[in-house]
Amino acid sequence: MKRVLIITYYWPPAGGPGVQRWLNFVKYLKDFDIEPVVYTPENPNYPIVDPDLLKVVPEGVEVLKQPIREPYRLAKVFSKKKTQQISMGIISEKNPSSLEKMMLYVRGNYFIPDARVGWVKPSVAFLKDHLTDNTFDAIITTGPPHSLHLIGLRLKKILSVKWIADFRDPWTTIHYHKSLRLSRSSEAKHKKLEAEVLRNADRIIVTSNSTGGEFSEITDSPITVITNGYEVTEAIIPKPDKEFTLAHIGSLLSERNPEILWQVLNELCNENEKFQNLLSINLAGVVGDDVMQSLKEYDLEDKVKLIGYVSHSEAKQLQHNAQVLLLLEMDKPETRAIIPGKLFEYLIAKRPVIALGPEGSDIQEILEETNAGCFFTTSDKQAVKEQLLQYFNAYELGDLQVQSKGIDRYSRYELTRSLSKVINGL
Repeated sequence: MKRVLIITYYWPPAGGPGVQRWLNFVKYLKDFDIEPVVYTPENPNYPIVDPDLLKVVPEGVEVLKQPIREPYRLAKVFSKKKTQQISMGIISEKNPSSLEKMMLYVRGNYFIPDARVGWVKPSVAFLKDHLTDNTFDAIITTGPPHSLHLIGLRLKKILSVKWIADFRDPWTTIHYHKSLRLSRSSEAKHKKLEAEVLRNADRIIVTSNSTGGEFSEITDSPITVITNGYEVTEAIIPKPDKEFTLAHIGSLLSERNPEILWQVLNELCNENEKFQNLLSINLAGVVGDDVMQSLKEYDLEDKVKLIGYVSHSEAKQLQHNAQVLLLLEMDKPETRAIIPGKLFEYLIAKRPVIALGPEGSDIQEILEETNAGCFFTTSDKQAVKEQLLQYFNAYELGDLQVQSKGIDRYSRYELTRSLSKVINGL
């Protein structure tokens, strides 16, 4: 049996999408004759905590921990809310305050590539000894935070260990990178580190074809696309909402504010009394003030149910109960490569999906190949309206469903099979 060391910042009780990918890989790797060992911080500063995920950690898996100094703990002295948002990659682009500008400047120019870079040196010192005393066939680093790839880079140079770098998100082309108020020298350092990681890793794993294409212009290292996926941990019994619910699971802040959708819903409510009476907009997660203001402007405020943050298991139940699921991405070229993890959980919920995002998004390809829903850009207002009305008519007839296909390839188990092939191919 091969052994791999997985270096990850996010590990239970961390909540949110960042922890799901490697938690579930670890769950299934032994089925493919690979023993995972996890290395993670002892005292992390997670922006979201979900204690329920501790139950998912496989019994007997070895977890190594070392202390980390967290600058975000100090930053909370100035603003707890802004610190939490920045640590989650949520950055206000409309009228940022002076405090936020200062925090972004410090984050972008003094912590390269990110605020966890201080964990690199002590981790290398600890893992160098551990790898010398224990046999591993490969190490795997996963980012963000991309500073963890620097741990892999240094261990590769010191020990010539086989190294896989997994990118859950892009590095210098991530949508918020330009908002970090980088100096010219800081921007150059980011690109230099990114290139060094990409060119030295034995294998690169990315979560979208677009990111793979971007990276292929920088490195000759083999690149494999392994998307995020869905996990069925228990039998979920759908309890269909009686109202015509449009549900969005996850943060919905100003950058993702889908004004075209609110416009369409306003028009449908004014034109169709039944639609107005039965519409419910369910929002689970953090909702920005700009979003609520837009809903108010379009007379939809009384249709909104603010559910707040829910556990992963509660989120899955909400997805199975909803009449229509919303997937809302920023309308920017930089977000074409972003495939939110919730898309794959939407697939297994088997409820129709309406997605909004930039032209050329990788989301569109997945929705089309699985027949799980429809993708629109912000210029498709009339098409969005027609699709929503079609869904509503089917809902009234009790026949709102999707005939999805080929979603098995996105199960966590099958994705782990793909990962095992990458590990065995080193």
